[in-house]
Amino acid sequence: METLRRLLPSINSLVVYEAAGRLESFSAAARELGMTQAAVSYAIGRLETHLGTALFLREHRRVRLTEAGQRFYADVSLGLSHIYRSAQNLRAAATGPHVTLSASTAFAAYWMVPRLHQLHEDLPHIELRIQTADRDLDLVGEGIPLGIRAGVPANWPQYECAILAPEEIYPVCGASYSGRFEDTADMEELLSHPLIHLEEPFRASVTWTDWFVSAGLTDRRVPKGLQINDYVLVIQSVIEGQGIALGWGHLTDGLVAKGVLRRLTGHTLRTGKTYYVTWPKDMPLSPAARDVRDWLTDQRNRQVV
Repeated sequence: METLRRLLPSINSLVVYEAAGRLESFSAAARELGMTQAAVSYAIGRLETHLGTALFLREHRRVRLTEAGQRFYADVSLGLSHIYRSAQNLRAAATGPHVTLSASTAFAAYWMVPRLHQLHEDLPHIELRIQTADRDLDLVGEGIPLGIRAGVPANWPQYECAILAPEEIYPVCGASYSGRFEDTADMEELLSHPLIHLEEPFRASVTWTDWFVSAGLTDRRVPKGLQINDYVLVIQSVIEGQGIALGWGHLTDGLVAKGVLRRLTGHTLRTGKTYYVTWPKDMPLSPAARDVRDWLTDQRNRQVV
């Protein structure tokens, strides 16, 4: 029987191939792997030569998997993900339990960070690693046990879900800006103030127009203002007194309670979406990951101190 070592130029070529196939780019794979683009191209070329078939279609400024390449990629990515998880488990057994949580930067900054002290008190034996990304990651492909997502579980049939918080949205301003309002702001009054807009590049997000429509102001033109594609920067701009922004309750309630932000109206837009902690159905959770999952859901009934 022909050995794998004779069939492939090197096992490392599979790592290069998986990255290039997933990213559909030799240059992006090179950046991720710390290689040159030429080295990635050479590794893929050698792999294609050994297998006797083209795995990629080279196009202008991008590459695409061929039909044969797609079939091979499915097997390679699955195999490498199993190896990755096995290696993680072995290292965890040797160094102590750790759990990785995938979340947006905003969730990490405004929901997790204020609760980290409590997490360390409640689960002192677990090392939590937060991996932030501007889009929802493939937990199985990345070997990540837990993730935070917003939406409807029916859209993620490959995941189990537990409720974390409903999506509730209201306008906020910073403490330095709040002096411009005597009391709860009038809906129309908000239109005369600088509005800060979140321009989400990947995740669908409620806009100021959506919020005003929900408040019954359907015939008002929402003025353009500062547009930012990162919610952490949106909130920082609000804190600095640059204007008014929409506050997602599960992220801003704590800042309002501390007086860092001020809620401006009594109207709340409830979208019907919910934030969940999710985990892959086909990837059994370690005891430590189960502990973190249960701890996250328990926070629904805890006030942030």
